[in-house]
Amino acid sequence: MQPCIPRRSAGEQDARRPDHPDDDRLGPGLVPVVSGARRRALRDGDRQIDTAHLLHSLLEHDPEACAVLGDGPRMARLLGYLVQRSIGYGLRWQGAVEDSGAVPAVGGAAGYSPSAAAAIEYARDRAARRGATGACGVDLLAALVADPGVRAVEVLARAGVDRGTVLARADAHTG
Repeated sequence: MQPCIPRRSAGEQDARRPDHPDDDRLGPGLVPVVSGARRRALRDGDRQIDTAHLLHSLLEHDPEACAVLGDGPRMARLLGYLVQRSIGYGLRWQGAVEDSGAVPAVGGAAGYSPSAAAAIEYARDRAARRGATGACGVDLLAALVADPGVRAVEVLARAGVDRGTVLARADAHTG
């Protein structure tokens, strides 16, 4: 299956290890996702990677996560909202730290919003519960929708994607 968003050219791809040592427990498939989210945050003028950055980059790099979300008009609408973030939709987020307050902030996650850091930790824990050594894209997708108060869930809801359905599909996908 092809990724939802066409791959960037070889010069634009950044498959190096993430800049933060805290990212070492991510599965190898999430390294480009985090690197892409980091580039997107910098390009958007944001101080931290938030859950919407992670969602956008996940859709760009992980075909399994895209499959869990499904395709069709909702996916097109979702990608449209994510692309519009820097030109209108989402501008009210600039300069504001994403923290839903639903889960305790995770320490030592420099460069992430508290909600994004919690999602990364949740994805790692989810992978560990299944016996995997690192989180995969579906783990991160499930983590992004686990907290109803985060930006990724707001974007999904605006696109007509139900977070409960995504959680159920993610659980079915990873067993």
